[in-house]
Amino acid sequence: MSDRKGEVYLKLRQMAVAFLFNKNQDVLFLQKKLNNSFLPGLLVPIGGHIEKEEMSDPNKACQREIEEETGLVDTDINNLMLRYVVLRIKGYSEIRIQYVYFGNVLDVYKVTESEEGQLCWKNLNEVLSDNVTETTKEVVNHYDEIGQFSDQVYVGTMKSDDGTPEITWAILEDWDRPIK
Repeated sequence: MSDRKGEVYLKLRQMAVAFLFNKNQDVLFLQKKLNNSFLPGLLVPIGGHIEKEEMSDPNKACQREIEEETGLVDTDINNLMLRYVVLRIKGYSEIRIQYVYFGNVLDVYKVTESEEGQLCWKNLNEVLSDNVTETTKEVVNHYDEIGQFSDQVYVGTMKSDDGTPEITWAILEDWDRPIK
């Protein structure tokens, strides 16, 4: 996009998603309907776009999306924590910021169909061979190799080497040092 002077500017799109584990360590995913306008036919974590009034509170947006898509409320989920922030540029007109939370569903939850698609439990290793976004693959790979053993928050930037998407990861830290 460009303004009247021909200068390029980018819009921001912010999203919040959750990887929700059950007692068997399977994760709740949404198989999007083929006629869905966003990510049609893909298997996605629970979540969606952050509303204007939620911009300073992605956790609130994530909880809203969880309830809208699954019927689960905050008391049904334990340890919902921000674990990843993923940044990418889309078509040189939009910067996408995705806040990725991980948590546990407290009781056995029967999956149903939401307005957006069919809910299903998946083993994380199965997900990599399903029709998922490259961002989901990268988050799952990092979580499997490193993230599950740490309580850190990781920030990742999406890039493509020779047409193969990948994320470069770093620990999100406060650079400020305490005053002695």
